[in-house]
Amino acid sequence: MVDTQFPSQWISCSLGEVLELKYGKSLPAKSRDGGEYPVYGSNGVVGGHSEPLVHSSGIVVGRKGSFGEVQLSKTAFFPIDTTYYVDDFYSQPVDYWFNQLRFLPLNQLNRSTAIPGLNRDDAYNQIIALPPLAEQKAIAQKLATLLAQVEATKARLDRIPDMLKRFRQSVLAAAVSGKLTEEWRGKSASVSYEEYEEWKWPPVPADWNVKLYPNVVDSRLGKMLDKTKNTGVPTKYIGNINVRWFHFDLVKMQEILISESEKEELSLRAGDVLICEGGEPGRCAVWNVKSDSPIVFQKALHRARVKNEILPFWLAINLKNDANNLTLNQLFTGTTIKHLTGKALKKYPLRIPAIEEQSQIVEQVESLFAHADSIGEQVRLAQERVNTLTQSILAKAFRGDLTAEWRAVNSELISGDHSAEALLAKIRLERVTLKKQLKPKGEMSKKKKGKKMSDHIIKVVEALKLAGEPLSGQQLLAAAGYAGDSSTEQLEHYFLDIRDALLLEKSIVRIKRDENGEDWFSLAEAISR
Repeated sequence: MVDTQFPSQWISCSLGEVLELKYGKSLPAKSRDGGEYPVYGSNGVVGGHSEPLVHSSGIVVGRKGSFGEVQLSKTAFFPIDTTYYVDDFYSQPVDYWFNQLRFLPLNQLNRSTAIPGLNRDDAYNQIIALPPLAEQKAIAQKLATLLAQVEATKARLDRIPDMLKRFRQSVLAAAVSGKLTEEWRGKSASVSYEEYEEWKWPPVPADWNVKLYPNVVDSRLGKMLDKTKNTGVPTKYIGNINVRWFHFDLVKMQEILISESEKEELSLRAGDVLICEGGEPGRCAVWNVKSDSPIVFQKALHRARVKNEILPFWLAINLKNDANNLTLNQLFTGTTIKHLTGKALKKYPLRIPAIEEQSQIVEQVESLFAHADSIGEQVRLAQERVNTLTQSILAKAFRGDLTAEWRAVNSELISGDHSAEALLAKIRLERVTLKKQLKPKGEMSKKKKGKKMSDHIIKVVEALKLAGEPLSGQQLLAAAGYAGDSSTEQLEHYFLDIRDALLLEKSIVRIKRDENGEDWFSLAEAISR
């Protein structure tokens, strides 16, 4: 719906009076030859083809699936049959209408209960404020500048999460090599452990030890809990879907009935490290969740309880670092689906600094990660603001705020023959003229079953004149000479005729919708009397 506040030099009209949404054409994936012209589906480019359907730049609007999504093609293109396209702009700037269409709530106009879709009439009925042609060009130029700045800002913000990811990886690498605590420890000799050469470790401080996982960790794999039991103690449990790197997602935690012995056997306690056996093998977090009742763990999770020589988070740091640099992969079993079994974990070597140094490392890692998290949250909030900024700019553009000063000094370009009224009249005339030029001579081409359009087809306005009374959509279809089993092309011709009579010629009106949801039509002059 158009903003009620817009410049006096603009006029209100429907989208269908200004643009025509044409149907794309079927082009199955197997028929696309990968040529230079982009093939557009409802959500963007889906391939290439050597022959375009549209030989100019234009706009693509999603019709099915991602309905209402708007794409701009600056070259010739091929829109497939899940889309509408616009290629006639009547000398108006394409960029202006691209932004106008994506500002309209086209993706909220779904009627279908099965496959989401945009009905063309619903789009045509959208009311817009139409500026004069010269002001459209001025708005398009201002939007190009402002939206380019927004996109540049968005691109910079979008790069920061990857930068933070690399920062965290470098922190972990420094932690497990001893570099993070060099100043605390005082630089000392480094040593490489030839026995574990396949792990590709950088040299670590000479006073660090290396021990295998089972020597410093009591570990057990969870078991499959019986979800069919109808007796037992209601107990919440977590699976590997709840375990993220260094934290838990407990939103989808489920409950199950288990025996007291199972609850005792599988309960978690503070400091337990939960390690994913499948999914993303090795992903882990330290359990420090406070709960009023015991929580147990499911199959596909290892519960690791560290001994006195290492801290829980030190184990998690090692696992994450070795997952980052892929050295942990050599423990995985399986070809398609990877697993980290208890047997494999027994072969996992862990670097062991003194507990005091582990504490220093853990403290620094947590501090640096908290700093990165804080930056990440600031970036997320900034991204939200930038994402709303585009719509805010478009709203200002289409209520005339961006060009207020321009109008004040260019009144001669938006009045008289250059006014919005004159532009709309010109568009109407050009569309009627173009339709007459494209009107087929003789028989219509065959469609589907090869039926031809009847020789007795008449315009809907003529059918209403002959009827002398309002007609329902189905009655008007028959009165205009269309058969009950009309082809898709014939029905499209009928609906285009109604659209033109309603919006362009204004010779008929839609007067009501009956209890069956069917529209009724009457001659406009009959209503005016």
